[in-house]
Amino acid sequence: MELLIVAVASLLAGFVDAIVGGGGLILIPALFATFPTTHPATLFGTNKGASVWGTAFATWQFSRRVEMRWAALVPAAGAGFLAAFAGAWLVTVVSPDFLRKVLPLVLLVVLVYTVLRKDLGRHHTPHFEGAKEAYAAAAVGAVIGFYDGFFGPGTGSFLVFLFVRVLGYDFLSASAAAKLINTATNVAALILFAAKGHVWWHFVLAMALANVLGSLLGSRLALKHGTGFVRVVFILVVSALILKTGYDAFLR
Repeated sequence: MELLIVAVASLLAGFVDAIVGGGGLILIPALFATFPTTHPATLFGTNKGASVWGTAFATWQFSRRVEMRWAALVPAAGAGFLAAFAGAWLVTVVSPDFLRKVLPLVLLVVLVYTVLRKDLGRHHTPHFEGAKEAYAAAAVGAVIGFYDGFFGPGTGSFLVFLFVRVLGYDFLSASAAAKLINTATNVAALILFAAKGHVWWHFVLAMALANVLGSLLGSRLALKHGTGFVRVVFILVVSALILKTGYDAFLR
């Protein structure tokens, strides 16, 4: 029964994550609810073991249909990988609890800004070219990569928002870019968690298959309906993240 619960949660997480990120909103709480006495690092590691496959598959799906600015995104993925490794190491020795009260407030700012700027992310007009774009993308990858390794909820949504706001991508292109960075950060965190024995491999296989299936469905839907659809889902996911993280921080 436990395996069925987390597999279904992983499928739903893969679906949401493929569109706009935020799959951790579904899978991480499901893991904590199903295994309440387990060390958080083990649950985070198991989450990464499943979600990395979905994000990798979504990256491949998006790259076939959306322009990927590889010259900027490859350095960003590298920066995200290194930073996520550092963040994942830190969470094994330091609790991330202090972030719980800050996160919903940051997400609220992101939501309000996105809603008020109705033209935000509707058009693909990159703000930088060449080395400047690579540096900007790498900075985004490093900051959010560290956050992903250390804490994680909302990583995909933060990546999408920053690629839209800072680099000038539309929501569909930003979502594609976010998948590549998120794959790199998931791999880094998974390596660290696995090295420290914080991955339940007997759960990962079924969860990974479910996550890929959800990712297939989500990425097809995003590619079919385009930027406007992704923007709407982004607003819904961030709103849900605010409610969930706010409840965890202030009411639980």
